[in-house]
Amino acid sequence: MGEYSKVDIDGRLMIVTINRPDVMNALHPMASQELSDAFDAFAANPDLWVAIITGAGERAFSAGNDLKYHAELRARTGKRPVSPPKGFGGLTFRHDLDKPVIAAVNGVAMGGGFEIALSCDLIIASDKARFALPEPRVGLAAGGGGLQRLPRQVPLKKAMGMLLTGRQVSAQEGHEIGFVTAVVPHADLMQEARRWAGMMLECSPMSVRATKQAVMRSLDVPALEMAMRNLNYPAYVALTTSEDTVEGPKAFAEKRKPDWKGR
Repeated sequence: MGEYSKVDIDGRLMIVTINRPDVMNALHPMASQELSDAFDAFAANPDLWVAIITGAGERAFSAGNDLKYHAELRARTGKRPVSPPKGFGGLTFRHDLDKPVIAAVNGVAMGGGFEIALSCDLIIASDKARFALPEPRVGLAAGGGGLQRLPRQVPLKKAMGMLLTGRQVSAQEGHEIGFVTAVVPHADLMQEARRWAGMMLECSPMSVRATKQAVMRSLDVPALEMAMRNLNYPAYVALTTSEDTVEGPKAFAEKRKPDWKGR
């Protein structure tokens, strides 16, 4: 248990909870650094294969930037808060994590909180969740990846409708637009997030990492043919020479569950 977050380990699964419910899980640089440290540990630990991030309490996943801290720091020093190198919440600038991360959005996900969710591979949302990038309403802009990720994940006109107005979107609308993977009753949120994590854990972690890395890097290649030809990605190459790529077909032929090694 950290000062601003808590981490629970359940076998191959790591669950990170932003733990500042008194300020709707808004983050200042110290909280972001603590979360960044947690995801550094996740990335480095070969025994952890999937992560879930959620917020403490019933009201918020994260309300984003702690604007009160922001204003006080600006008044006192003339400077604005600086996030750690891996970005807001330790995730928004983390472009080298091949392990999957699920956002279990239990309430408000505003500004940087929404950007944390967008940086995850899946968003599982409570039916009470609400999303927005309201920075223009307070003289800011969504500099934690929201301006880039949202238009890549949903149709451009839908993204611009959110980005240029700062309007709030319900979980159901988020699902219809396309950035939410699934919407469930609030009481079922963590069960559903764990269910998705469990489905990932049934797969070879080598395959999952190769898949994520190839998908994300292929998005940078404009020509489909070139993207399909170029599979010389480290995680994909590692998969082709792994124990898992031998174990999978063998287990299938023997009609048993595979014993994944992750190597």
